[in-house]
Amino acid sequence: MLSGDTDAFRLLVREYRLMIRSYVGSQLHRSDETDDLSQEVFMSAYRNLDQFDLDGDFGAWLRGIARNKLLMHFRTTQRRSQRESKFREEVAQLLEYDLEKIFVRQSDFAIEALLRCISKLPDRMRHVVREGLDGTKAAALAEELSTSLGAIYNLNYRASSLLRECVKAEME
Repeated sequence: MLSGDTDAFRLLVREYRLMIRSYVGSQLHRSDETDDLSQEVFMSAYRNLDQFDLDGDFGAWLRGIARNKLLMHFRTTQRRSQRESKFREEVAQLLEYDLEKIFVRQSDFAIEALLRCISKLPDRMRHVVREGLDGTKAAALAEELSTSLGAIYNLNYRASSLLRECVKAEME
């Protein structure tokens, strides 16, 4: 009856498209996927009209096709997601070692540059920086150098500025 009759099938699509789109849309969250899958349902139904029992419920038959299309969609999506996840893990493992080597090399180079720059500081600033790196409290350092706490903070600030500029120049 319907086999090859595109006009009759077009009428059926109009009648059932909202039902199928609602059914598919209730399972999917993206409208573009809903539209694509709904269209696949109707294309599959058209290609397989000869399998429809004319005494059967056409809407139920379409929902069955939609259910199968959804299952296939979920399986494909899950497999794709698993492949992408595995790919990301493999890439991360491959890059991890190389990135770590680069980081260590850069860290070593930066530390060497910092040590060279510290050695270029005036004696009093170099002493403040070294004591700070060793964990000496600013108050204890002020007492040791017979100066104020503000002077220690000021020396530390100026030393940090000079070191930042020096390390930047060395790294370029």
